Amino acid sequence: MKSILPVVAAAGIAMSCLMAASGAAAFNTSAPQAAQVTRTDVIRVATEPQGQVKPQFQRRVVRLVTNEAPGTIIIDTNNKYLYLVEGDNRARRYGIGVGREGFGWSGVVKVARKAEWPGWTPPAEMRVREAKKGHKLPAYQEGGEDNPLGARAMYLYRNGNDTAFRIHGTNQPWSIGLNMSSGCIRLMNKDVIDLYDRTPVGTKVIVVGPGNKQGEVSFDDRGIDLLRTMFGS
Repeated sequence: MKSILPVVAAAGIAMSCLMAASGAAAFNTSAPQAAQVTRTDVIRVATEPQGQVKPQFQRRVVRLVTNEAPGTIIIDTNNKYLYLVEGDNRARRYGIGVGREGFGWSGVVKVARKAEWPGWTPPAEMRVREAKKGHKLPAYQEGGEDNPLGARAMYLYRNGNDTAFRIHGTNQPWSIGLNMSSGCIRLMNKDVIDLYDRTPVGTKVIVVGPGNKQGEVSFDDRGIDLLRTMFGS
């Protein structure tokens, strides 16, 4: 079955994203061993208990028919998959978590920058909103295993401008396959590391989501590539 889905840029960016700040300061490369905030009145976004990720969202090599060039990333937010096109009807498929329905977005963007173990600067509006709920977020959280941005981040730009959307890891693997954040694309840490290593700056990223009005992307996921799965790629 072939899916032909038009793709457009979203009309606006969601007010906040739990996993990304709205500006370039949202991400900084930091070592996982960075010093931690010790104030007891500040809520740290800590690692959640390890939940089960559904089998269909585990990383797989698949048969993908598409006219997109090798190296292109196609993100199907409707079905919670990210594809890295490899050519010859092949792709690597990763399970993802995406934004809630009200914050769905689509468009053609590029990876303009990458970071390992990025730090997190919650947007001011998020800190105010959470404070009203009795949750005091840190002004800045160093990169590390308890950081909501996970092990890697790839910044998505359009026409040279930061969209404030990222592809990044998560310390909440149970959220893969769900609508959890305000628009960012999250992968399990082991998967985002794998994708990060295969994705150079300048990579074309096509996000297929709601509100499509122009542009097209054609791709047909024909399931697991059994030969590559059995004998390697």
